[in-house]
Amino acid sequence: RRRKAPLSSSSSSRRRDHHHHRAISNPENYNDVQKKAAAGKATNESKGEKKKKNARVSLVGLGCPKNVVDAEVMLGDMRKNGYDVTENHEDADAIIINSCGFIDDAKSESVEAILEASKLSGGKKKIVVTGCLAQRYGEDLQKELPEVDLIVGFENYGMLPSLVEESLRERDDESRIVSPFDPASQKRSGSATGTMSKNIITNDDLVLPKKKTLVGGNSPPFRSEIDRVRITPKHSAYLRVAEGCDHKCTFCAIPSFRGKFRSKKFEPIVDEAKALGQLGAKELCLIAEDTNQWGMDLRAQDGRGLAELLETLAEVDGIEWIRILYAYPSYFSDELITAIADVPQVCKYIDIPLQHITNLSLLRMNRPPRQHAEDLLYKLRDRIPGLALRTTFISGFPGETEEEHEELMQFCREFKFERLGAFAYSEEDGTPAAEYPDQVPDDLRALRRDQLVAQQQEISESFAQSRIGQTLDVLIDSFDEDMNAWVGRTSLEAPDIDPVVFVSEEEKEERELVQRIEPGQMRKCKIVGSSLFDLEAVAL
Repeated sequence: RRRKAPLSSSSSSRRRDHHHHRAISNPENYNDVQKKAAAGKATNESKGEKKKKNARVSLVGLGCPKNVVDAEVMLGDMRKNGYDVTENHEDADAIIINSCGFIDDAKSESVEAILEASKLSGGKKKIVVTGCLAQRYGEDLQKELPEVDLIVGFENYGMLPSLVEESLRERDDESRIVSPFDPASQKRSGSATGTMSKNIITNDDLVLPKKKTLVGGNSPPFRSEIDRVRITPKHSAYLRVAEGCDHKCTFCAIPSFRGKFRSKKFEPIVDEAKALGQLGAKELCLIAEDTNQWGMDLRAQDGRGLAELLETLAEVDGIEWIRILYAYPSYFSDELITAIADVPQVCKYIDIPLQHITNLSLLRMNRPPRQHAEDLLYKLRDRIPGLALRTTFISGFPGETEEEHEELMQFCREFKFERLGAFAYSEEDGTPAAEYPDQVPDDLRALRRDQLVAQQQEISESFAQSRIGQTLDVLIDSFDEDMNAWVGRTSLEAPDIDPVVFVSEEEKEERELVQRIEPGQMRKCKIVGSSLFDLEAVAL
């Protein structure tokens, strides 16, 4: 079975090393709402009453896993406050665009999504923009995109249900929408004042501002992330452990709109993991800007670090895999390395975006020097048997010479990362690197990226072939109609960004004795072949 080779990663440019475009795609989250709506319709029609309905919202999700968590919590807030969440944008009264503002391609994709939603709306739906583009360019968006009704930054996410309601009130009441904040609504419990107090801050007398753009600060306190409407499959979830970044990489604007680094406290993380486990999560992907820095700002009052957190998460019922994404090439204590190696539930997989390997480029980037990174990489491989390392590199950073590019290529040929993404440098507003005088031409940036990716494809193919004959646990994600096979991942593949395993059922005469494959299962599989970087397997 063969699928198109992903440019593994020019597409990786769309986060710090990957980016997603998601519409709501998990209808299991909405079955109860849909059943209630259908039952209500039947009852009303039987009584000859006119149908009333709650306001409906849909969401277009863009950006990294942190945005995914934000979106899931937003939708949880909306549903908790009486809104119906729909997959169909045409049915929605308000469309939320949870935007990405990381690099030019991501920003362009976000603007295109806003314009598409507005075109679909025809002026009859409210267009709400959240996410990093809203946080970073709120006032500019208001001026340049009059189609947008609301622009809401991180600090005001808790106000989103009431802000959308206020915006909907401005519309003619042609569709007989029942206000989720109307105390007369029989589908809500508690007063409007109480709901607003609970979801916003603790101010019973809060008056919603009439402004269209509410951005606020970039370092708001953490909110509970237990009550979510899940966008990812229920068996795999992102668990945010920290937010913000204190590093001053010269190419990156993230600290300017995601704020300073701050760890979420130990107990709330564990509570969220337990809630996700109870809802069927088998895999937890730990995320932050710098995940392995977790707890360092809490040491004085807590004393625990990521090693202790991993050990505690491993005890949560139902959790079989814990994956570390977005690690910085520092902060790997001996205790943390030992925990990764020894705790069975921790995937032997670490994502460490290195960005470059030559000292001159790293100096211009304000990143740790080559020897520091190289010593860490070999230490991790030596101490953690079976480790798969994922990294990303920037091609065409200002001042990068042909010799530096070749040095990076040579290092990757020799070290042989199991997973690697590359993307062409993109000038970011307000960053020092954008003002560097020796900018590399765009076509040369793209050429160097493509050369690095092409070289890595051969390495990734060899790694895939080396796994043929192994029997591995595979987490089943979905069924691919085009490939006529189930799609899953081993512990060495992260969701969305890495290769996959195509799984077929074992041929046996007595098929009734063979457990049927279903999404969310963890199945023992025999790897029988490979196709480019993907694996082919038979479920046992």
